[in-house]
Amino acid sequence: MPRLERPWTARRLSPYCSGVTPQWSQIAWVAAAAAAALPAGWAAGRVARAYAPPPPPVLTVAATAAIFVWAAAATPGALVLALSLVLGWTLLTLALIDARAFRLPDPLTLPLLAAGLVGAFLLPGAPFWDHLAGAAIGYGVLAAIGWAFWRLRGEESLGLGDAKLLGAAGAWLGWRALPSVLIVACLLAFAVIAIRAAFQGPASARRRIAFGAPLCAAIWIVWLGGPLAI
Repeated sequence: MPRLERPWTARRLSPYCSGVTPQWSQIAWVAAAAAAALPAGWAAGRVARAYAPPPPPVLTVAATAAIFVWAAAATPGALVLALSLVLGWTLLTLALIDARAFRLPDPLTLPLLAAGLVGAFLLPGAPFWDHLAGAAIGYGVLAAIGWAFWRLRGEESLGLGDAKLLGAAGAWLGWRALPSVLIVACLLAFAVIAIRAAFQGPASARRRIAFGAPLCAAIWIVWLGGPLAI
């Protein structure tokens, strides 16, 4: 058995899942994932509607299809793909809600954290204690930053929803991947601010940004692509 290259991600689990997935099997997984995107996208919109007005259903379904097909093409299939679809669907739903309502609901973030720990316990090659530590460190880091900002400025910057989401990232990816998640999330957030300033003027850069949405994207990127080479 090959030695695991940490931190653990879906991409690096492939050597533990009967080698390379045959091409015909990979095509079948991609087709199945694409077919599942329609009801899954509809469900994401329904869940998001409970917290904020969602985007048009066609956009939600298209985003779900892109996530599902990407997961099917990048993972070895079976249980890893199933976990990836759960992760991708939940992250998309959270991003839709946070982008419009500036909140990350506990009914989504807490089960996501628990699912990451269950996956780390069940799948081969996943160092469970690294993932348990990742959940604690991920939550603790953003919770501490938010508390410090509140003490210094008297206003909320990062909510506990962001802390719980980073805790879920640690549960899925392990604590070693957390720096990559934060770097990618910050880069995406800066890109959003720059684009908004370019189209709406420099004053728009002062407006509040939903950090949960780029954080969701960063978790997904690191899950499928692996951490940054830092």
